[in-house]
Amino acid sequence: VQLQVSGGGLVQAGGSLRLSCAASGRTFTTYYMGWFRQAPGKEREFVASISRSGGSSYYADSVKGRFTISRDNAKTTVYLQMNTLKPEDTAVYYCAADPAPLSTQAYYHVDYWGKGTLVTVSS
Repeated sequence: VQLQVSGGGLVQAGGSLRLSCAASGRTFTTYYMGWFRQAPGKEREFVASISRSGGSSYYADSVKGRFTISRDNAKTTVYLQMNTLKPEDTAVYYCAADPAPLSTQAYYHVDYWGKGTLVTVSS
């Protein structure tokens, strides 16, 4: 599966951004989808994931209550709505897809990645 990410940019603290990840292929519903991020000098970390049907979602504690992941299986697209952004959310954000649940995987086991998009939150 190929993943095309869009929606990053510069925003002030307290602002919002929405990331989109469009997947190619007709097997979208066989993949768990999610988002990871990597800040400068830090390891890539899990942000959020969503089940194949979209019925369950999981979040890192650091974003719980501020970020919302969703998917539209008809459009083969997954979204990350990010609200109340903080400077510490600044990172390159990556879309991920895997046949196994993403919330329990180390990033280096994930099968598919989109190109990262930079999110910069200014204070």
